[in-house]
Amino acid sequence: MDISEEFVEFALLGQEWVLWLLVALSVLSVGVMIERGLYFRRHKVDLAGLEREVRKALATGDPDALEKRFGESTAMAARVAVCGVRERERGADAVAEAMNSEKTRVRQEQESHLVVLGTLGNNAPFIGLFGTVLGIIAALARLQDAQDAGIDVVGADLSRALVATAVGIVVAIPAVVAFNLYQRRVRSEVGRTDAVAHVILSHVHGGAARAAG
Repeated sequence: MDISEEFVEFALLGQEWVLWLLVALSVLSVGVMIERGLYFRRHKVDLAGLEREVRKALATGDPDALEKRFGESTAMAARVAVCGVRERERGADAVAEAMNSEKTRVRQEQESHLVVLGTLGNNAPFIGLFGTVLGIIAALARLQDAQDAGIDVVGADLSRALVATAVGIVVAIPAVVAFNLYQRRVRSEVGRTDAVAHVILSHVHGGAARAAG
């Protein structure tokens, strides 16, 4: 068996299936973009209001108002803040560990499916290039088999082959842009969450210092 001939036979199947694959991947990419966009829109929080309630709960020792307003929130900062205030009596180390655990859990939720966008952004152009290579092989095989095939016919085949590369790039660019935007959103959420967490930890450390003094 000549493996080269087998690959040529496979290439002669054409690039149409590669184009359909890219279309399917494009639909998947858009679906993930919409789903993540709706997710972040639903999980917003009033950060200034959250910080005020956290400071009030820590000052009074009564977290009821914080629990009532933000206890059901799914935003990262709110979930971490509520978790930290609940653990405030167990010491700074316990509070820090509890908040870090909750932050990690929420971050994993936020980054869910982003790997799809990252993978498509990095690999869709190569899939398109693969389709172009298949198209070129098919065009050259046609030129060899058809002696009367002129430059116009072969040129048309080569032009169609290059379409796959163009489609691959078109699929990749929005995926890369969306991936970067959502990763930036996650980092921003982590930064805001850390700001609230430090408010809680500073209070816990201050209480421990006063108790020791």
